Amino acid sequence: MKSRLVWLLSLLLIVSAFLAACGGAKDTKDDTSAPADNGQDNEDAKTEETAQPDAEQVLHLIEVDEIPSVDHSISEDAVSFVVLNNVMEGLYRLDQESMPIPAMAEGEPEISDDGKTYTFKIRDAEWSNGTPVTAHDFVYSWQRAIDPDTASPYGPYLMEGMVKNATEIGKGEAEITELGIRAEDEKTLVIELENPIPYFLSLMAFPTFYPLNEEFVKEQGDKYASTSDAMIYNGPFKLADWDGTGNWKYVKNETYWDKDTVKLEEITVDVVKETATAVKLYEQGQIDRAILSAEYAMQYADDPEVVNELETALFYFKMNQERNGKATPLANENIRKAIARAFNKDELAEAVLANGSRAANFLVPAEFTYDEDGKDFREYSDEFTVYNVEEAQEYWKKGLEELGTDKVTLEILGGDTENAKKQQEWFKSELERNLSGLTIKLKEVPFAVRLELDNSSDYEIQSAGWGADFQDPISYLELFTTDSPQNLMGYSNPEFDKLIESTKIELADDPVARYEAFAEAEKILLEDDAAIAPTYQRGRMALMKPYVKGLATHPFGGDYSFKWMYIAGKE
Repeated sequence: MKSRLVWLLSLLLIVSAFLAACGGAKDTKDDTSAPADNGQDNEDAKTEETAQPDAEQVLHLIEVDEIPSVDHSISEDAVSFVVLNNVMEGLYRLDQESMPIPAMAEGEPEISDDGKTYTFKIRDAEWSNGTPVTAHDFVYSWQRAIDPDTASPYGPYLMEGMVKNATEIGKGEAEITELGIRAEDEKTLVIELENPIPYFLSLMAFPTFYPLNEEFVKEQGDKYASTSDAMIYNGPFKLADWDGTGNWKYVKNETYWDKDTVKLEEITVDVVKETATAVKLYEQGQIDRAILSAEYAMQYADDPEVVNELETALFYFKMNQERNGKATPLANENIRKAIARAFNKDELAEAVLANGSRAANFLVPAEFTYDEDGKDFREYSDEFTVYNVEEAQEYWKKGLEELGTDKVTLEILGGDTENAKKQQEWFKSELERNLSGLTIKLKEVPFAVRLELDNSSDYEIQSAGWGADFQDPISYLELFTTDSPQNLMGYSNPEFDKLIESTKIELADDPVARYEAFAEAEKILLEDDAAIAPTYQRGRMALMKPYVKGLATHPFGGDYSFKWMYIAGKE
């Protein structure tokens, strides 16, 4: 083992750049851009509390990919969600401790005794063009997201089974206007649910549920959200200098209702895909934060400007059972079980990533969601498909016999960044070394292309990932129900579907039984069916200038909030 670690380190294999969007990624984004929490100990925290802005309030960041879309009705990736989280605002916003707090809502809602009707008062707020934000803006936005013509990846996924009549609208059995949301007047918004939802208020901070000004959107037509000028904003910042591709800026939104809290005047964001370039720019003082991949993580491990965190982004292989109308070798259960056990996840986390990531033998992340007594969901569930070459080879042999062959070629679809390519090479080496007769081909494409291939199920194995949309195990497990728009890999298990559905209805008010049902569903998905193969829970190590203060990271929804950031102590 030691010799293999040395060999790995000598190749300088580094952290993945897989974008997996908060669907489709939230599969999650490559992690070379936005800021993480500053202040890693009590002394740092005290400094942050007492520091005051005392320099030019301009921050310089990088991102590893361009923005796929900032139309929040159709956005599905973490890069876009970070942007939207900072230029738009829903009924609620996640605060610096990632707790949902009223935002466009003037205060806490009135909730009916049965927990199914929420009445919100909309605060006095304006869009960036001076138009008032009203309850009607939420009604229009939600109806647009559930409209089949919009083809929203998140509208139906999040609303069906939750918002009254959303399921019927999806089946064509109800009109869009019958969705359970209505404006009683300009300032009163009423939302009707099918069942009580434990995580409903945290979900109100998610981009799909942001408002839209109907007049402006319709005036822009197909051009809406195609550039920064083809949008209006109700969040802390406005998007600027974005032509639909390439770099962009955030500028302070002077019409934002809480503008006095916002200290930064501008944030520049440049797209930089190579870690070496990012580190060089950081050292030259041209950017204020740089994510470190493996060899740089080791090089800078003791640097006082390093910050560390464990994220809730969970990465895995999606194993597609049907491609272009034909069954793939992955339709064979034993082939899937072999692949899921045939690569050393500990080695991946400790030697390839080397950034605080953890080996994942699970789908719902550790340190993400807890029961009423503070018990981590991981204590309810087990670990599955643990690395075991002997077991992998036994499953592989059975699978090949059932397929009537002694050789199989499979393609891994992944990213095109330097980091992604190097990790994909490691996967190829591991799988071919441990499974005789397997040939792995690598298909490395830009993130937007990978989303297209995912949406058309045009892949075999995909290096994918997911960051939570809200703080509940269902945010991960519901991805793989039969009708989920994120499934797209030919997987279906009625028992799994039934368990997930039960957590929304009969178990909605029984937290313990609900978690037990989730644990049973996770076992079916990973151990019994090996539908996907978890790889790692992402850790993050970054260089960040000590004068950057007030950064907020979130375990679900948009990864970062820039609202409370400022520059202090810069020489």
